[in-house]
Amino acid sequence: MKQSNSFLRVLVPLVLLFMCSCTKDFKDLNTNPIGLTKEQEDADYTLMSALLQQAQRFVIPEDVGTYQLSENLTSDSYSGYMGAEAPFRSNANNLTYSLVDDWNKSIWVSRYTNVMNPTYKVIAAAQQNPSLKDLEALARIIRVSALSRVSDKIGPVIYSHYNLPNDDGTISYDAQKDAYRLFFKDLDTAISILKTMPATVSPQMKNADLAYTADNYTNWLKYANTLKLRLALRIALIDAGMAKTQGESALDPANGGLLSENSQNCSVSLSVSHPLNVIVNDWSDTRMGAPMESIMGGYNDPRMPKYFQTATDPKVTGQYKGIRSGINIDEKSRYDSYSKLVFFPVNKMQLMVAAESWFLRAEAALRGWANAGDAKINYENGIDRSFTMYGLNANAYKSNATSKPKPYIDPKALTPGENDIKAGSPYLSTITIQWNAADNNNRKLERIITQKWIAIFPDGEEAWAEYRRTGYPILFPVIANKSAGVIPTLPGIRSIPIPQVEFTTNKKAAEEAAATMSGPSNGATRLWWDVVDKSFK
Repeated sequence: MKQSNSFLRVLVPLVLLFMCSCTKDFKDLNTNPIGLTKEQEDADYTLMSALLQQAQRFVIPEDVGTYQLSENLTSDSYSGYMGAEAPFRSNANNLTYSLVDDWNKSIWVSRYTNVMNPTYKVIAAAQQNPSLKDLEALARIIRVSALSRVSDKIGPVIYSHYNLPNDDGTISYDAQKDAYRLFFKDLDTAISILKTMPATVSPQMKNADLAYTADNYTNWLKYANTLKLRLALRIALIDAGMAKTQGESALDPANGGLLSENSQNCSVSLSVSHPLNVIVNDWSDTRMGAPMESIMGGYNDPRMPKYFQTATDPKVTGQYKGIRSGINIDEKSRYDSYSKLVFFPVNKMQLMVAAESWFLRAEAALRGWANAGDAKINYENGIDRSFTMYGLNANAYKSNATSKPKPYIDPKALTPGENDIKAGSPYLSTITIQWNAADNNNRKLERIITQKWIAIFPDGEEAWAEYRRTGYPILFPVIANKSAGVIPTLPGIRSIPIPQVEFTTNKKAAEEAAATMSGPSNGATRLWWDVVDKSFK
């Protein structure tokens, strides 16, 4: 795999001085839990801001090597957004379910080193110095943003016990159901703080904030509530009571509201070009995913040219052509001329857009949650916000009641027809675009999630999580399953195993964490919220 020096550029020397892993240096940490002198804390809070900037840039890792391993070769492909054009490891890789631990551990290591550690330091400093309360709120929001993504891939995480070693030196995990309670608690604390802040942001918050330039705390408050609603809906099928309580709290206008306009979209400024620009254009390692071609192409979606370029291969010139994930590939050149991504802000990482907020509200309305509004209006607002992000008008699209995802044909498959999805296939959705009040709630949910899936591109982590939670949008199974029978082709991969380094350096705790899951820590085991029966409840 390719490496990048951008990681080193992100970790400025001042920050590196204070970095430590969560499984060493426990005595020093417990003696001086934030590892900083009073002089360092008081130096115009520059270090506090630098720590939070670093954390924001690794909610989704900006380092291209880390991004490729932790995002592009897992969730970007599992979500149907993209397909790898290279036969990594002779086709025995994550995409064919021969999971590569050296790849997957980057999901874990990156967020603990670059998010959990710096946010821990900021929170600890703020608890000693009340003038840093706004930074504490931001730190809590950012660590939930990052660690919920880790949990939604792996399951149990080290959260409440971070830097709190047991007598035997191990660090305990929180089972996923307990981690979710902690996520909600952190968000509640952050929301409470931000609600009491003055109208004008502090200098340290201005310096720390990489997402918003507005001279107030409103957008981070709205982001926190929208993140809370996202996580509440994630657990709706496994714990309806907690989901409703937390979701209605997020929806309550008294708590600050949700993202509603594109001016409130949360995108973090990066210190480097977006990693997908490098992976697509410099490395030529990924292209459009086949489900994107099928769904967006079937809808004749005007956003398609905003996301992808047309193919240059003579067999499909002028068409949008995607690669099916989990197939047999002989060499990269076979699919190099399929559709590249058109990647828009080159130095921004999208964490959440207003369109998602409206689709979350649409589902909450289906579930009858207080203050959710009307499902149809919310659904159409979600489409509108997504279209206006790209300078488009959605009126004709929203009224389209006939277009459906189209069959997928791969003219360059090694075995002719092997990768095709033909008309009538169970992997070809029949969902249309226009809202239909006569549909049952399962059908309405498919419509909501399918449009949300299109709108939140390229956030593969969130798209894959929602696919596992709801079963939507309908995606294509792998062709080449090289898991040696561990991961069934249907329903497909459900999680990423706890990294082996944890069983080496934190053995007892990792084994206890694995025991909290519904099965072995492997790609076949469902996470806590990933229930078998996904019918609307």
